[in-house]
Amino acid sequence: MASKKGSMLKSYQNLVLLQNLYRLKALGFEYIDSFSVNINNNYIEPKSVDDLQKNISTCHLCDLSKSRKQAMNGFGNHNAKLMIVDFCVSQSDDLSNSYYSGRSGESLRRMVENVLELRVEDIYFTHAIKCKPLNSNRPSESEWNSCKAYLFAQIEFIKPEIIVTLGKDAYHKLTGEGDDFESVRGHIIDIKKYKIIPIYHPQYILRNPEQKKTILNDLKTIKSCLS
Repeated sequence: MASKKGSMLKSYQNLVLLQNLYRLKALGFEYIDSFSVNINNNYIEPKSVDDLQKNISTCHLCDLSKSRKQAMNGFGNHNAKLMIVDFCVSQSDDLSNSYYSGRSGESLRRMVENVLELRVEDIYFTHAIKCKPLNSNRPSESEWNSCKAYLFAQIEFIKPEIIVTLGKDAYHKLTGEGDDFESVRGHIIDIKKYKIIPIYHPQYILRNPEQKKTILNDLKTIKSCLS
């Protein structure tokens, strides 16, 4: 999970290479001669969360950059004990440039403020995939491959004690696991130096209000780890 700060430039170059390879593969190429990498001059080798957020804001590594209004580069306390990871940016998030937009966002805000008794400014909230999917489609694996170094770098810089993943997809992207989400949902999972707690996505709770008690118990588990 950890990503060394000194290797971020190399990781970025690898992402550019991957982007070109995926596009060539989609066109039917099986072999190509070597090619040079054209790195955007706006790229800064990140030494802080602020540097990383600038790179995310100007990222054009995949086709999601064509339809977004902005890349969502993370919001909150750069020294947070708690990080929340959603899967991808919603249309409402993209239109409003807000991390707590729409019914789902308002529901998450209430969870943070009323149950965890924290301000949204006290935690750090980010997405595994930083841009709105094209035409509300499910993000492709190549789009995730173009974005994942950003998520792991955010975790390495912020060093949260607890990472809460919203829904099966966010948990799967973070850990590579998640085929049986119900078996891990609400449990404290120790991975390296982090405690990961997967919970239902707020959108799922809105569609399944009978699960409110379940999410309340999971939030109490999170709160107990913060005290």
